[in-house]
Amino acid sequence: MNRLFTTISQLFDRMEAAWESPRGRHFVADTLIISFIGALVIIEAQRRTLLPPVLAAIVPTNHFYAIDFTLQMVQFIGLVGIIFGLARSVSNTVGKQLEILSLILLRGAFRELTAFDDPMTWAKAQPTILPILALATSALAMFVILHYYYRVQRHQAIADDFHNLAGFVAMKKGIALGLLLVFTGISLYTVRQYLIGGSGISFFSDCYTVLIFSDVLLVFVSMHYSSTYHVVFRNTGFAVATVLIRVAVIAPAPFNALIGIGSTLFALGLTIAYNMFASPLTGAAAVPVPATLGATLPITPPAPLRPVQKHLTRNKVKL
Repeated sequence: MNRLFTTISQLFDRMEAAWESPRGRHFVADTLIISFIGALVIIEAQRRTLLPPVLAAIVPTNHFYAIDFTLQMVQFIGLVGIIFGLARSVSNTVGKQLEILSLILLRGAFRELTAFDDPMTWAKAQPTILPILALATSALAMFVILHYYYRVQRHQAIADDFHNLAGFVAMKKGIALGLLLVFTGISLYTVRQYLIGGSGISFFSDCYTVLIFSDVLLVFVSMHYSSTYHVVFRNTGFAVATVLIRVAVIAPAPFNALIGIGSTLFALGLTIAYNMFASPLTGAAAVPVPATLGATLPITPPAPLRPVQKHLTRNKVKL
């Protein structure tokens, strides 16, 4: 089992280091820039009937679709961030899910404009003003609430020794790698369906469905290391927050805006309640994770677990 933990941790750490490196960030930024400009060029070519029939059947003629397409890529990048953040903090991962939902709401504001052909006039835009305001305002409200959500976080370990904590982190890394495979499969299937029929499945709603099951799985995994009431309640509540996000993704405006704000307030309230419930408790559930975990342990962990310890120490893993 230790060898399996080591293999998972090493693979995850290499992928995370490549993704979060300066070269990885530059690659992502360059990809977004090229995608946005390329989408504008292709749409303009479609408007001038310069595309072959195969592409003309699936390429829109409204320039606002270029923004919609690029924002979808930003959201996909956010999903990858959720995967790599899962091993560090479950609560922060829920925050990242809410961040993506706020971006989806902002993208919905732009999508309202794609229903009208260029040039855009007041007569065409007037019916979209209220939906745009609702979506943009709700995204702003979520942005503000998330600020307080992150501020009230008190990351506490659910295990009282290094070996249990290392095992829990390795389990989360395994789940994260599984999510990466599933999301990659969903994205490839979505592209295939779009190229074949000109319309794809709801990518983000399917991804959030998968996240619901992964959150429930994390609840059961965490019970292996701690079955205290407040920990189980918090992790289960986070799964409920993901369910609300999933509903908001498929709901029409303005219901998606209201559900988005409600899910963010629920996550904030759950965190505050968890802090109130857990703060007077002692034991494994209330022990903060040290910044340098290895320095606090009198016994050096066995060699197979040392890569896990390095990850905990380097990234200041939070539960």
